[in-house]
Amino acid sequence: MPSVHLTRHLFTFFPHLEGQQIIVEASTAGEVVAALERLAPGIGFYICDERGRLRTHVNIFVGKQMIRDRKGLTDAVAADDEVHILQALSGG
Repeated sequence: MPSVHLTRHLFTFFPHLEGQQIIVEASTAGEVVAALERLAPGIGFYICDERGRLRTHVNIFVGKQMIRDRKGLTDAVAADDEVHILQALSGG
């Protein structure tokens, strides 16, 4: 099953995930997000907008490749993949 690595910033809002090895059952990027939502209700809204599209300031990498389908999150995820969800922080 794929392992998921989150941007450290997300642990501020979901501290129970910090320090855990996050392993989910998923075959697409969208299924990864859905599995994370089951583990930590509300995390899906930090990753995706109300239409289920990847937010502008968030990127998902499967292995070393950034996903291509930001609207449907249909990019494939294999059982041995590492998925990285990165949230850019901005400010001034």
